[in-house]
Amino acid sequence: MAIPRAGDPTDAEMARAAQAGDASALGSLLVRHRPALLAVAVSLIGYGPDAEDAVQEASMIALRRIGGLRDPAAVAPWLRAVVRNVCRTQQRSPAHVPLDNSRVALLRSTEPGLLERLEQHATRDWVWKAMADLSSPLRLVLMLRYFSGVTTYQDIAAACGVPIGTVRSRLSEARGKLTRALLATADTAHDDARKANAESLRQAEELMAATRRGEPESALATSWLPTVALSGPEGIRSEGYGLLARGLEQDVLDGVGHRVTNVIASGDLAVWEVTMQSPPDDPFHCPPGAAWVMHLRSGWVRQGRLFHARRRVPEHACVV
Repeated sequence: MAIPRAGDPTDAEMARAAQAGDASALGSLLVRHRPALLAVAVSLIGYGPDAEDAVQEASMIALRRIGGLRDPAAVAPWLRAVVRNVCRTQQRSPAHVPLDNSRVALLRSTEPGLLERLEQHATRDWVWKAMADLSSPLRLVLMLRYFSGVTTYQDIAAACGVPIGTVRSRLSEARGKLTRALLATADTAHDDARKANAESLRQAEELMAATRRGEPESALATSWLPTVALSGPEGIRSEGYGLLARGLEQDVLDGVGHRVTNVIASGDLAVWEVTMQSPPDDPFHCPPGAAWVMHLRSGWVRQGRLFHARRRVPEHACVV
């Protein structure tokens, strides 16, 4: 750990500033404690790229969770604990690391007040600005990993249509670039992320409302290009949103309920997550939820990929 010089802010002072939204303070904390964090990672998983990845992962968690730190003076042991947890999780399941639910809670919620949670999170717009400077492929894996419920490497790979190894390499590259970009953009205030997320949320909720009225195509026409390229489970592909509109209409006729639980938008990318409620007389009619990964052009959806959440099988159940 770097020893603060006379006149330097204390850990507690920097932690309080970081909790107030000062990215430079959090960046300084991470720089100050990086040697100690890397030492923890090396002691648990050995020296090499995995240890570096663990520290980068811990830095991302710190960015998301610093606001929940109760004792700012304890930020150093808290950071070390985050690294230890990341390393232990990697050791248990390196290819399918689930995201701690508490890291998703700010944005992903099935409770009322999604917009309020969205706006609360978007006060840290410097995070979104730094993400916006990444390439679309790197930005997408970060958006899914840290701001959605599609968090395992396997599910991210399915949602993006790429191999798991590509997900791992993109996440590693993106984490490194994001932490460096955060320091470079820390002093600038940005409100673009709040506006982008609010607009995307409005579009998602309008589509769900129009679907319930039996008019999904009218809502799709306001933000989806007529030539939109769509793909989905089992290799389904189509051009235009007609097939999607008919699918949503059929869901209503079948008694399926949809509710928006999470919306994230950054530049030319947006992700919508919805829960899906099967009709009471057919509890396995549809998957428990879905996520739309959308690529935009001037605010219009030009390409969309549908990902269905996998239904969890109880541990005591027998799978034939």
